[in-house]
Amino acid sequence: MSKPTFKSVAPFLILAGVAIAAIFIKPDASFDPASVLGADGKSPKYVYNSGDISWMLVSCAFVFLMTPALAFFYGGMVGRKNVLSTMIKSTVAAGIISVLWVVVQFSLCFGKSFHGFIGDPRTFLFFKGVMSGEPWSLASTIPLPLFSFFQLMFAIITPGLVVGAVAERIRFTAYSLFIVLFGILVYAPLAHMAWHPEGIMFKWGVLDFAGGTVVHISAGMAALAGAIVLKPRKSITSAGPANIPYVLIGTGLLWFGWFGFNAGSAVGAGSLGVYAFATTNTAAAAAGLAWMFFDVLRGKKPSVLGFCIGAVVGLVAITPAAGFVGVPQAIFIGFIAAIVSNFVAEFLKHKTKLDDPLDVFACHGLGGITGMLLTGALGSKTVNGAVLDGQFLIQLKGMGLAVVYSFAVSFLIFKFINFIVPLRVTEAEEAEGLDASQHDENYTQGTLLVQREGVLVEEPVL
Repeated sequence: MSKPTFKSVAPFLILAGVAIAAIFIKPDASFDPASVLGADGKSPKYVYNSGDISWMLVSCAFVFLMTPALAFFYGGMVGRKNVLSTMIKSTVAAGIISVLWVVVQFSLCFGKSFHGFIGDPRTFLFFKGVMSGEPWSLASTIPLPLFSFFQLMFAIITPGLVVGAVAERIRFTAYSLFIVLFGILVYAPLAHMAWHPEGIMFKWGVLDFAGGTVVHISAGMAALAGAIVLKPRKSITSAGPANIPYVLIGTGLLWFGWFGFNAGSAVGAGSLGVYAFATTNTAAAAAGLAWMFFDVLRGKKPSVLGFCIGAVVGLVAITPAAGFVGVPQAIFIGFIAAIVSNFVAEFLKHKTKLDDPLDVFACHGLGGITGMLLTGALGSKTVNGAVLDGQFLIQLKGMGLAVVYSFAVSFLIFKFINFIVPLRVTEAEEAEGLDASQHDENYTQGTLLVQREGVLVEEPVL
């Protein structure tokens, strides 16, 4: 057991301080929609819809499931020595961001606007006024805390997506700090700019139905920044898919959860949610097939990994467009996104020195960019009246802002962390594997029957 240092004790002390401070926060009563009257002075201003509330509660659970699903998806694709370390880096975001969200991140995303860039951290500090607050202006049929927790699930999974680009070489403590800084400095401003009525991109008319900019472009550009700062692994050839069935399980659960991700972003149990549900499934199906068939054109065999990765790319690409395009157009979006991501992933892997182990930039960054631009090209006023004339140029402008901001700030975050604590494990720790060197655990799957002095002995697979 190593001797505790200030750096190792600091996270516990910070959490302890937050927990003690929370004792002194007075609980709020739940908001009564009948307590606020409308313009006529007689009827309530807000009327909760039980169907909307039920669907949004279910959607919250759907989207939360995507975080452990992502852990399976990523964990199955890395080498055997790094399965657990990869899975926990995605999953631990559920702990870190959940606490951060209640303390200050919800305020930064949806609090009183500061020049359309970020929210005032005092607005909902320690969840002040959330339980007793009036419904969100764009979700008036559900309670404010339900809207908040639905948005929390998006904030949780976003830093988890970046893990795939820095896998097999980043320290757990360094990545935990990245989750905090990314959530405050990258995710919160983008969420505010895109989804707050006073946000910069919202006022421009940028359309992002469920997180093309806020989730996928931000994660993809952070992944690119992380891969550049960390530099390549020492031994790329030794890595390989540790458990392809994990990838398949993760894909299925992600696909399932994405129905809540996209259809839930309609913030109600209505026809727009049905539209988003249909486009989500259609784009994923088309993209999975397109990736697999494109691999065949390149001389490969159709593979489980190919279909799974393609399906996820389709889900990424349809995210910003889900409630703005028709179901037939979702086929095109999924098809194009899969081809673009497949081509770029192969190019980066074989023609450059960039080491993005799980192709996060190609799949999430470019998938999100493709989806954002195709939202502008294929968005229909028939589907959603929010679509504007000249929408493509508006999307291009918003996409440019999201790309530049998320890459620049994420790059600085990784550099800053490396200045405080070593960002990367040592060469010896990398060779040993991060499961053992960072967590003192080992991934094993089943046992083998080994003959020892004429006797069959059951031994774990190492």
